[in-house]
This record gives sequence, C-alpha cells and structure tokens, in this order.
Amino acid sequence: MIRIDDQIIKSVSELDKAEYENCHFIQCSFNEKKLSNYIFADCVFEDCDLSNISISNASFKNVKFVHCKLFGLKFEDVNPFLFCVSFDTCSLNFASFYKLKLKSTLFSNCILHEVDFSGTDLSDCIFDGSDLSGAIFDSSILKNSNFRSAYNFSIDPSRNQLSKAKFSKENCIGLLDYLKLDIK
Repeated sequence: MIRIDDQIIKSVSELDKAEYENCHFIQCSFNEKKLSNYIFADCVFEDCDLSNISISNASFKNVKFVHCKLFGLKFEDVNPFLFCVSFDTCSLNFASFYKLKLKSTLFSNCILHEVDFSGTDLSDCIFDGSDLSGAIFDSSILKNSNFRSAYNFSIDPSRNQLSKAKFSKENCIGLLDYLKLDIK
C-alpha cells in the first residue's frame, strides 16, 4: 500500500487506496464510496461528505471530522486497533458505533439522530451541545461522560452504566423518559 503524507487534498471524490498520514481533506465528497482497508492517521476531514461510505477494516487513528456529513456510517466495521476520532459540528444521523470503544471521544455540536450506541464504551466522552434525538443507548458504558449541554436524549439508567456521568438539571429529564412520568 502506498503512503501519502502531509498533503492538503481538496474537492476530490476518489482516493487512491493508501495510508494517509497527517493529511487534510477539504470539501471532498466520498458519498457511497468504498474506503475499506484504507488507513488514516492524524488526519482532518473538513466540510466533507462521507455519507454511506463503506469503511470495513479502515483505520482511523487520531482523525478529526469538522463540519462533515457522516450519515449511515457503520463505524463498528472499522479496524478497532488504535481507533480514535473526534467530531466537531458534524451530522452523523443513522450512524452506528455498535460495541465500539469510544473512550474520551468528543462530539461537539453534532447532530446524532438515531445513532446506535448499543454496547458501546463511551466512558469519559463529551457530548457538548449535541442533539441525540432517537439515539440508542442500550448496555452502553457512559461512566464519567458529559451530557450537560446535550439535548433530546433518552437513556434508561437501568440498562446502561452511568456511574459519575454528568447531566444538567435542565436535561436530566432524558433519564426519566423510560418511566413514562408526566412531569411539568
């Protein structure tokens, strides 16, 4: 596999199968492409559309996504070795992180509608200003995660590990949804 280092890659829709290190992808559209077995290390994707791409066995090592569309991505198919990502102002609707380890991941101002976090280790994650409408938390590890400025989430405390997770007074109602209470 070829290696591509320290490049700015702008407005492309195809990528050579390679190991990309310290590359910055700007305004690229890989919608529905196959990036299986590609390697990305210390890269930034900015204003890119990666919706519905195939990422089977792809490696994401310290990769930042900024203002990106990542609809329907099945992150559970990636190579889990050294998997480390962060998301800033991204749309991840219908993505799945099923049973992945996402410790200390940052989701800042993201739209996470219908995202599957089932069985996911989200310890120490930050959901800063993120919309979690319809997100699925089932057997998830949420220890010490910060939901203080997150909204529209519904988390069943009896089905998830919430030790030392952080919530605000305003959004803790999302922990009571499963009780079907009428709170005013």
